[in-house]
Amino acid sequence: MSFSFRTFVALILAGLFALAAWGAGAAPPVRIRVLAWQGLEEAEVRWSSLMNQLEGRLAGRRIELRHFDLAGIAAALQAGELDFVVTNPGHYVFLEAERGVSRIATLVADASTDPAHVVGSAVVVLDERRDITALADLKGRSLAAVSVDAFGGYQIAWAELRRLGLDPEQEQPRPVFTGFPMSRVVEAVLNGDADAGVLRACLLERLEQEGALRPGQLRVLSPRTEVSTCRVSSPLYPGWAFAAARTTPPALSRDVLVALLSLSPDAAGQSWSVPADYHPVHELLQELQIGPYAFLRETAWPSLWERYWPWVCGLLASLLVWGAYTLHVEHLVQRRTRELTQAMAARQRLEVQLREGQQQMDHLSRLSILGELSGTLAHELNQPLAAIGNYARSLLRRQDSGNLAPAALRQAAEEIASESERAAGILGGIRAFARKRNRVREAHDPAVLVREASRLLAGMLPGVPEVLLRQDAAVAGLRVWVDPLQVQQVLLNVFKNAWDAQQAVGTERPIEVSLSRDGECCSVAVRDHGPGLPAELQARLFEAFFTTKPEGLGLGLSICKTIIEAHGGGIAAAGADPGPGLVIRFTLPLADGGATVFQESS
Repeated sequence: MSFSFRTFVALILAGLFALAAWGAGAAPPVRIRVLAWQGLEEAEVRWSSLMNQLEGRLAGRRIELRHFDLAGIAAALQAGELDFVVTNPGHYVFLEAERGVSRIATLVADASTDPAHVVGSAVVVLDERRDITALADLKGRSLAAVSVDAFGGYQIAWAELRRLGLDPEQEQPRPVFTGFPMSRVVEAVLNGDADAGVLRACLLERLEQEGALRPGQLRVLSPRTEVSTCRVSSPLYPGWAFAAARTTPPALSRDVLVALLSLSPDAAGQSWSVPADYHPVHELLQELQIGPYAFLRETAWPSLWERYWPWVCGLLASLLVWGAYTLHVEHLVQRRTRELTQAMAARQRLEVQLREGQQQMDHLSRLSILGELSGTLAHELNQPLAAIGNYARSLLRRQDSGNLAPAALRQAAEEIASESERAAGILGGIRAFARKRNRVREAHDPAVLVREASRLLAGMLPGVPEVLLRQDAAVAGLRVWVDPLQVQQVLLNVFKNAWDAQQAVGTERPIEVSLSRDGECCSVAVRDHGPGLPAELQARLFEAFFTTKPEGLGLGLSICKTIIEAHGGGIAAAGADPGPGLVIRFTLPLADGGATVFQESS
């Protein structure tokens, strides 16, 4: 009993090993998927005979044939559920780009057919529709087709219409998609649901042969005369492709190719040939911007406009607003520029007028000083003139008496020359002081300017007190950058006011002038020993037309302030300490170096 059980177990194990060995040696089926463009039943009838022949040529390999639509084949490739696919050329190009399939054979209609010219489209209408005689007559009509993805059933005809200036995407003609099978397109045309329909090449002839259509019931628009096999409205493109999946072993692809090429034509005369050139199919899909070339549609101007027109419009609106704002700003800038230019021109005119007025006031001020001094000028000139007259009459008397000695003649001539030079010097100084001239700024020693002004004052006014100059060691040797005549005018005004103040109290004390350094300026302080002025009058002393003299015009010190400020300095009045008296202090800029000449019209 024990021996029999062990024998039974051994037999079972041997059987299992045998089954495993047999299963390991059996080859897996060859999975082929076919596009069912005429429906599953028609595809089963169409491809069964071919697959049976192919299975017979592949000894020991079973063919697993299934039929799918376009989406079903793409899904099977994605899932890795097929080895080979049989589909139209347009779909093959798409699968080649997206899934990496590669064609190994091309279907031809008969042995004499070129594999590159097999598939085409026939656009058909009812024969009685005499209003539609060519493809161009489809404008404004409706066109039936199975699907937008059907190559021979729509895309080829679509390209032909676009070459004629019509575009179904713009509903010229308006597309009506019926779905598979393609017999629905025929029904749509016969029932009047569409004005025309797109059929695959040679389908119309086959339907007429099978009795599904009465011969001549449908008419092909714009038939191509160069195609003799069937009536078509388009050029012919490569036939259907028998393609291997990316994961299919090369040895299996080679075996299937050899088997396909050895098959006899089927009942419809179709057979397989070496792979054709599918470049025309690529060009058609690129022209339509579909399939692997759909990206061209996304980057085309109409597509970009459709997607981004709100942004483009917003950008254009922003640019328009920015442009309008820029123009507005530019207009304002130009207007402000004109206004500024006009204002600057007016300012320059005012500055010229003010400068001319100031120059005129300076000249009038000098003339005013000369007017105040005119009474004493006659006395000053009268002395040298009287001396000259006395010496001249003395010479005449000595000549008349015969007592004219050479020594006396020489002495008289020298005195006459000296007095005439004195008179000429007085007149020259007055003339130089009074004439109009160009303002010249140069580097001058302030002590020299003070001495020259004091000499000029002494030459014009008899009995004028002495001008006592005190100079700090810090300012010795420094020079000021000034117009010497204008500074003399200021000093003469200040000296004359100091003398008038001292005459009011009857003092003969000297007028004191102190020179000191004040930063980058030289400070000039003129002190008198007069009665002084209250603080409220000191603050108004340099106002125009303000004066403490009954006969004064109130312009002298105002002009002095203008001259000093024009030089970059300042002028002020303060009570003397110790008093009584008044101190007029003004500053002049120090020269940096050479005597560069600055001229200004006066």
